[in-house]
Amino acid sequence: MLFGALEAGGTKMVLAIGNENGEILEQKSIPTETPDSTIPIIIDYFKEKDIKALGIGSFGPIDLNRNSETYGYITSTPKLSWANYDLLGTIKRALNIPVGFNTDVNGSALGEATWGSTKGLESSIYITIGTGIGVGIYQNGGLLNGMLHPEAGHILLSKHPEDDFNGVCPYHSNCFESLASGPSIEKRWGKKANLLTENVKAWEIEAYYIAQAIVAYILTISPHRIVLGGGVMHQEQLFPIIRKKVTELLNGYVNTEQLENMDNYIVPAALQDNQGIMGCIQLAILELSNQI
Repeated sequence: MLFGALEAGGTKMVLAIGNENGEILEQKSIPTETPDSTIPIIIDYFKEKDIKALGIGSFGPIDLNRNSETYGYITSTPKLSWANYDLLGTIKRALNIPVGFNTDVNGSALGEATWGSTKGLESSIYITIGTGIGVGIYQNGGLLNGMLHPEAGHILLSKHPEDDFNGVCPYHSNCFESLASGPSIEKRWGKKANLLTENVKAWEIEAYYIAQAIVAYILTISPHRIVLGGGVMHQEQLFPIIRKKVTELLNGYVNTEQLENMDNYIVPAALQDNQGIMGCIQLAILELSNQI
C-alpha cells in the first residue's frame, strides 16, 4: 500500500511516496514559493501516484482543531502569501483521499517514535535546531496539541554571562530560537555554524542555551528520551557539552534511570534526516485508519 508524504517547509517542500513500513520509495523537493505556484505542482505530483492517504507536516503556526472553521489552515505566518491559507482543505479537495495534518516538527517527533530512536517509548521530544527552532512532543502514545501546538522553540532563557548578542527573533530577544538557531549563530559570530567547528566559545554558548531549554522540557514534559536534529546538530561536538551542562543544571534534583545514562537519553536523530518525511507517512497511515 502506498502513502504520500508532504513536508511543507518555509524554504522548500519535500514530496515523497512511501509504504506502511516507513520505506521511502521516491522523493523530490521543490522551492516554497507562493501557493498559486507551489500547490499545483504538489497536487499534480500526488495525483499521478496510487496513494491511499497523504500526511502533511507543515510550517506554522497552523490550526489543528478539527472543530475549528479554519482547521488545516496556515495561520499567522510571516510568509505573507501563506498567511490564513487553507493548505489541508485545498489539497484534500483536489486529491479526494484522507489527509493527516500536523506541524513539521511534530511529524519528525512521530517519525522517530514510529521508526527511530524513540520507538517503543511512551513519551519523547524531538528538537530541531536549524533555520528556526521547533519542538515536537510525543506524549502518552500520541502527538501533543492543545490550545495551539507546541511552540517550545520560543521559551525564554537566561543569557550566557559572556554573550552580549541581542538575538534574531522579532518577538523575543532572549527566546531559545532567538539565541541558538542557525541564523543567530551566524549573526553572532559572522560565520555559518559549519565554519565555526574549532571555535570552542561558540559551542560552549550554544550548548548553554540548548541545555537550559532541555532542562525546562525535562522538568515540565518529563520525556523518556530527547532527540536533537536539524542542521546545527550536525556539529556532533555539541552532544557531550550539552549532556554535561544538563547534568550540572539539574544538580541532582531529578534522579531517574534515564538520566543516569545521558548518552542514551539525549541522542541525535536516527533516521538520516528523513524523520520528517517518515513521520508524514505515519500521519497518512493514522488518518486512513481513522477513516476505515
